[in-house]
Amino acid sequence: MTYFIQRVITTRRFLLSALVVVALGGCSAAASNDKIRTLSKQNLIDIIVGSCIQSTRNCDSSQSIEKIKLALADGKVFTQISPDDIPRDGMVVAVQGIGGGGAWEHVIERTKQQKLPIVEDQSRMVVELLSEYIGKNISALVRSEAAGATTAALLLAADLGIPTLDAGITGRAVPEVQQSIPWINGIASIPTAIITPWGDQIIVKHAVDEYRVEDISRAIAVASGGEATITMTPMSGAQLEKGVIAGNLSEAELYGKTVREARENGSDPIAALLKVTKGYKLFQGIVSKSDEKGDRGFNWVDAEFEGVNEYQGHTYKLYVKNENIVGWFDDQLDAVSPDYIYNLSPETGESTLGVGIGGYVVGNEVVLIGVPAARQWLSEKGIELMGPRHFGFDFDYVPIRDLQATRQP
Repeated sequence: MTYFIQRVITTRRFLLSALVVVALGGCSAAASNDKIRTLSKQNLIDIIVGSCIQSTRNCDSSQSIEKIKLALADGKVFTQISPDDIPRDGMVVAVQGIGGGGAWEHVIERTKQQKLPIVEDQSRMVVELLSEYIGKNISALVRSEAAGATTAALLLAADLGIPTLDAGITGRAVPEVQQSIPWINGIASIPTAIITPWGDQIIVKHAVDEYRVEDISRAIAVASGGEATITMTPMSGAQLEKGVIAGNLSEAELYGKTVREARENGSDPIAALLKVTKGYKLFQGIVSKSDEKGDRGFNWVDAEFEGVNEYQGHTYKLYVKNENIVGWFDDQLDAVSPDYIYNLSPETGESTLGVGIGGYVVGNEVVLIGVPAARQWLSEKGIELMGPRHFGFDFDYVPIRDLQATRQP
């Protein structure tokens, strides 16, 4: 998610924020209200670091943290609200940057020659476009996924003067638009608003299903230099019980706080994180291979690792489609989506840096941990959307608990 450049508040934006205040019972995000939590700088940093951990791919939190600090210095107030406290007729929406591996280079070259300006605040524009189209104000933003989309939701909500929902529609990062908790439960993303980097405005009024929302929005991103900004899954307060993973933002904060406090106490951040996630240490090793290819709007990566410490003499392989999807320990299936595979720095416990989306830096040391997915992902529909057969593998999903129980050695 990009282009969070601060601008003077326009009349249109002011009206949107004013409508939101009404929707929340006349209480602004900065007001004293026991239903709305004001987030401190440390809260926000922990959320961003933890969100990177949750993302199941490489993630650099430093730029996001810098954006948050600048927004705080500019007087922005960041607030959080529980899904239970959204009015049943209130409206919540996610905003997502959608990428496009294999972008149309001729479009990039032509727009540079035309000197087309990149529009500022694409995310604000896309929320306003959707709000205008549906004729309804937005009560809160929910993050579309972990990593940069979390920062985007926090910044945009603060910019609009509304809360961020303590929830998520994925709980992780996912490669495809239709891979979301709302769609598992039949809540569609339409209408979908789309803004391109140059300010083209598109509304997808109707789509056959979420796969077509993915196809259409991804195609627009590919045709727009590799990126666009979209709204996802507008939901009423009444739909949130089925449409989100409640407490998912607080979980990110817990993860960030856990590794930070472990380092401050001189203890092992990986061990601390394993304790709070109830996860499994899958591997620790040096990246020996990371072959990356952009195709059809995605980054596909085959990564391999040579073991160190207790994993000396062993190997690990990862299949990545933007995010870590399948892992093999010594060529034996070891962890598979929708369960989560986190890639972490052994020193900090934070998500490792990488190459592109999902790529690894050859020579870097990485710790891989596996965490059972949220219960919504483990439903029949969730496994259909995020399980191995969806990604072209000829085997069924096996829970990480079962795989680790029978792991040799």
